Amino acid sequence: MIGKLRALVIDCEDPDALAGFYQELLGMARVHEEDGFISIGDGAGLPSVDFQRVDRLVRPQWPDADHPQQMHVDVLVDDLDAGEAAVLRLGATSLDAGTETFRVFTDPSGHPFCLVLS
Repeated sequence: MIGKLRALVIDCEDPDALAGFYQELLGMARVHEEDGFISIGDGAGLPSVDFQRVDRLVRPQWPDADHPQQMHVDVLVDDLDAGEAAVLRLGATSLDAGTETFRVFTDPSGHPFCLVLS
Protein backbone atom coordinates (compact mmCIF):
# COMPACT_ATOMS: atom_id res chain seq x y z
CA MET A 1 0.00 0.00 0.00
CA ILE A 2 1.31 3.44 -0.91
CA GLY A 3 -1.24 5.50 1.01
CA LYS A 4 -4.80 5.83 2.27
CA LEU A 5 -7.75 7.63 0.76
CA ARG A 6 -8.22 11.06 2.34
CA ALA A 7 -11.05 12.45 0.21
CA LEU A 8 -12.85 12.50 -3.08
CA VAL A 9 -13.01 16.18 -4.11
CA ILE A 10 -15.76 17.30 -6.46
CA ASP A 11 -15.67 20.65 -8.27
CA CYS A 12 -18.99 22.51 -8.29
CA GLU A 13 -20.43 25.99 -8.48
CA ASP A 14 -22.47 25.68 -5.25
CA PRO A 15 -20.70 23.56 -2.59
CA ASP A 16 -23.48 24.06 -0.03
CA ALA A 17 -26.21 22.71 -2.33
CA LEU A 18 -24.17 19.81 -3.71
CA ALA A 19 -22.91 18.81 -0.24
CA GLY A 20 -26.56 18.75 0.91
CA PHE A 21 -27.48 16.47 -1.99
CA TYR A 22 -24.70 14.00 -1.14
CA GLN A 23 -25.42 14.20 2.59
CA GLU A 24 -28.92 12.91 1.89
CA LEU A 25 -27.73 10.38 -0.71
CA LEU A 26 -24.94 8.88 1.46
CA GLY A 27 -26.20 9.54 5.00
CA MET A 28 -23.07 11.52 5.91
CA ALA A 29 -22.68 14.64 8.04
CA ARG A 30 -20.73 17.84 7.47
CA VAL A 31 -17.33 17.48 9.10
CA HIS A 32 -15.62 20.64 7.80
CA GLU A 33 -16.78 23.88 6.25
CA GLU A 34 -14.98 27.00 5.09
CA ASP A 35 -15.52 29.57 2.36
CA GLY A 36 -16.04 27.68 -0.90
CA PHE A 37 -15.18 24.24 0.53
CA ILE A 38 -17.31 21.67 2.42
CA SER A 39 -16.43 18.15 3.57
CA ILE A 40 -18.94 15.46 4.47
CA GLY A 41 -18.12 12.12 6.03
CA ASP A 42 -18.75 9.58 8.74
CA GLY A 43 -16.56 11.42 11.25
CA ALA A 44 -13.52 13.64 11.65
CA GLY A 45 -10.32 12.02 10.43
CA LEU A 46 -12.14 9.49 8.22
CA PRO A 47 -12.24 9.64 4.40
CA SER A 48 -14.62 12.29 3.17
CA VAL A 49 -16.37 13.60 0.10
CA ASP A 50 -15.37 17.22 -0.44
CA PHE A 51 -16.97 19.94 -2.53
CA GLN A 52 -14.93 22.90 -3.77
CA ARG A 53 -16.26 25.97 -5.51
CA VAL A 54 -15.13 26.70 -9.05
CA ASP A 55 -16.15 29.77 -11.00
CA ARG A 56 -17.05 27.92 -14.18
CA LEU A 57 -17.88 24.25 -14.13
CA VAL A 58 -17.63 22.40 -17.43
CA ARG A 59 -20.28 19.75 -16.91
CA PRO A 60 -19.68 16.21 -18.09
CA GLN A 61 -22.17 14.91 -20.63
CA TRP A 62 -22.21 11.14 -20.27
CA PRO A 63 -21.45 9.28 -22.49
CA ASP A 64 -20.17 12.12 -24.75
CA ALA A 65 -16.38 11.81 -25.18
CA ASP A 66 -16.11 15.57 -25.91
CA HIS A 67 -17.37 16.27 -22.36
CA PRO A 68 -16.08 13.22 -20.42
CA GLN A 69 -17.25 12.26 -16.98
CA GLN A 70 -13.63 11.60 -15.89
CA MET A 71 -14.95 9.72 -12.84
CA HIS A 72 -18.21 8.85 -11.12
CA VAL A 73 -19.52 7.56 -7.80
CA ASP A 74 -21.22 4.17 -7.38
CA VAL A 75 -23.75 4.02 -4.53
CA LEU A 76 -25.01 0.65 -3.25
CA VAL A 77 -28.77 0.32 -2.72
CA ASP A 78 -31.03 -2.57 -1.71
CA ASP A 79 -33.83 -1.56 -4.09
CA LEU A 80 -33.20 0.26 -7.39
CA ASP A 81 -36.77 1.55 -7.73
CA ALA A 82 -36.83 3.01 -4.21
CA GLY A 83 -33.34 4.43 -4.65
CA GLU A 84 -34.27 6.04 -7.95
CA ALA A 85 -37.38 7.66 -6.49
CA ALA A 86 -35.34 9.02 -3.57
CA VAL A 87 -32.52 10.53 -5.67
CA LEU A 88 -34.98 12.09 -8.10
CA ARG A 89 -36.72 13.79 -5.14
CA LEU A 90 -33.31 15.16 -4.09
CA GLY A 91 -32.76 16.74 -7.50
CA ALA A 92 -30.91 14.05 -9.45
CA THR A 93 -31.64 13.54 -13.14
CA SER A 94 -32.03 10.10 -14.68
CA LEU A 95 -29.91 9.45 -17.76
CA ASP A 96 -32.19 6.55 -18.71
CA ALA A 97 -29.20 4.22 -18.80
CA GLY A 98 -28.17 1.09 -16.97
CA THR A 99 -29.10 -2.55 -16.62
CA GLU A 100 -31.04 -4.71 -14.17
CA THR A 101 -28.25 -4.17 -11.62
CA PHE A 102 -27.47 -0.45 -11.94
CA ARG A 103 -28.93 2.89 -13.08
CA VAL A 104 -27.15 6.07 -14.15
CA PHE A 105 -28.03 9.59 -12.93
CA THR A 106 -26.48 13.02 -12.64
CA ASP A 107 -26.32 15.05 -9.45
CA PRO A 108 -27.64 18.64 -9.49
CA SER A 109 -24.26 19.87 -10.84
CA GLY A 110 -24.26 17.37 -13.71
CA HIS A 111 -21.76 14.84 -12.28
CA PRO A 112 -22.75 11.26 -13.15
CA PHE A 113 -23.31 8.66 -10.46
CA CYS A 114 -24.78 5.17 -10.41
CA LEU A 115 -27.12 3.40 -8.07
CA VAL A 116 -25.91 -0.20 -7.93
CA LEU A 117 -27.95 -3.09 -6.59
CA SER A 118 -26.22 -4.54 -3.54
